[in-house]
Amino acid sequence: MGYVSGAFGVHGWINLVGDTEDADSLFDYATWWIGHDGQWQAYKLVEGQVHTKKLAAQLEGVNDRDAAFALKSCKIAVSRSLLPTPATDEYYWVDLIGLDVINVQGEKLGIVDNLFETGANDVIVVKDGQTERLLPFVAHVVLKVDLAVKTISVDWGLDY
Repeated sequence: MGYVSGAFGVHGWINLVGDTEDADSLFDYATWWIGHDGQWQAYKLVEGQVHTKKLAAQLEGVNDRDAAFALKSCKIAVSRSLLPTPATDEYYWVDLIGLDVINVQGEKLGIVDNLFETGANDVIVVKDGQTERLLPFVAHVVLKVDLAVKTISVDWGLDY
């Protein structure tokens, strides 16, 4: 859902970047899971604020700048059960990571490793060994997402 980008002030607030459609929607969740490398800890959100280009939050138990700074670069997650069900043809990025990407010729391009947002559209990062492909997540490229079969069908060549 986002990550901690650093400390904010001297009273334990954190700066964060939201990876949600509306960045401040993270403030809708009372408990955040914060961590990295498979080590997660639950934190209660005390207060959140929108600043000019950043978000800031105060978490229960994080009471000084050193404690806030120790969370820098940690990911922020919320329990899946709290998230709304996606609409038809909408997907949570986490559900796409690890899917096989197959083109219309039946060739496997690789596996979805990551996604990121640009100003124009989202981009799927597909890895196949040392090869990395960046595919725009747009209707004329991404033809079908099949979560049950764990594949994404695309109109994209091996040589692109």
